[in-house]
Amino acid sequence: MTREGSTVRAMSVDPAAGPAPGAPADEADVAALIPMLRRVVGARVGDQVAAEDLVQETLVRVLAAAERIEPGMLEPYAIVTARNVIATMWVEKDRHRRNQHRVVDLRPAPMPDEDLLAQEEQAAVAAALSRLSERERETLVAHEVAGQDTRSLAAELGSSPGAVAAQLNRTRARLRVEYLLALEQTEPPSDRCRPVLLAISGGDRRRQREVGAARHLLECDLCAKLSQPLVERGQQRDDQVRISIRVDADIVTARQAVRELAAKVGFTGTDLTLIATAISEVARNIVRFASSGEVTVEVLDEPRRGLHLVARDTGPGIADVEQALADGYSTNAGLGLGLPGARRLMDEFAVASEVGRGTTVTMTKWLQEGRR
Repeated sequence: MTREGSTVRAMSVDPAAGPAPGAPADEADVAALIPMLRRVVGARVGDQVAAEDLVQETLVRVLAAAERIEPGMLEPYAIVTARNVIATMWVEKDRHRRNQHRVVDLRPAPMPDEDLLAQEEQAAVAAALSRLSERERETLVAHEVAGQDTRSLAAELGSSPGAVAAQLNRTRARLRVEYLLALEQTEPPSDRCRPVLLAISGGDRRRQREVGAARHLLECDLCAKLSQPLVERGQQRDDQVRISIRVDADIVTARQAVRELAAKVGFTGTDLTLIATAISEVARNIVRFASSGEVTVEVLDEPRRGLHLVARDTGPGIADVEQALADGYSTNAGLGLGLPGARRLMDEFAVASEVGRGTTVTMTKWLQEGRR
């Protein structure tokens, strides 16, 4: 992390060199999959228009999941995703064919076995919980059901809040895997399956490389099928906030969400206000100057407890970062604090910007010793 007052300009990277090991994939990496996906989809779908739609749908899903899978898994995951998208298309076509005779309502009729399906889902949840250890199960229930925070759990377990949060994330990852296996009423066909599924469920890219997840997904039909809901589960970690910023209302949403996460970490009083104000300022910049972007906030445990905040956009960029950080500088008539004000509110602050490509603002706020 760059210390307060430092500024960084984004460096251009040679796409041919590929991503560094462990580096997150970007849109260029995903776009490079297009020729391969066209071959995969074209071999199964004769209609060129439909095939291109399926390729684009696959790309959208892969791009959404890129941060959760290591770069070496992009191609195998894209192939698996394309197969699933094609299978879904055939199901929808068959459903439409069976309901063409309906004049008013073309939606499928209510399933007569909905109650049975609900019972099967409940049984799968119960089975998944039974496969956790007693400590995992009790800690998860205390946190998710009883609402007990990580600090009080840590005190009971003789651990630290960070360690408890990490344990909860691992437990959730395992619970998702066991739930899907129970729902399928099957056991993995090999010893490699569970480690691969757990690495995917937890979004652990280093572990994905270690267990050879990329190759395994192409070899194992069961893991290929289960990988999709594991990667695209839409559930946000309780130690992270990720919010798309497009309109003024998103600024309010980001401010509230970040304030809630900061309170869980242990920030109180003035610090909560400082953090909320800083995130408001960088989010407001995205709306005013870039039209759209994203704010991500993560809990830190090293070297001590704190929050790491990142605001990214693909707007016009900042021509002179030093000038933009100078007190009193503004490119609009607003009364906000702007980047200089946000920098004063945080412990660490850095800006990386390139004209025509966008801006990334990173900020860190550390929890004072004794409040952990």
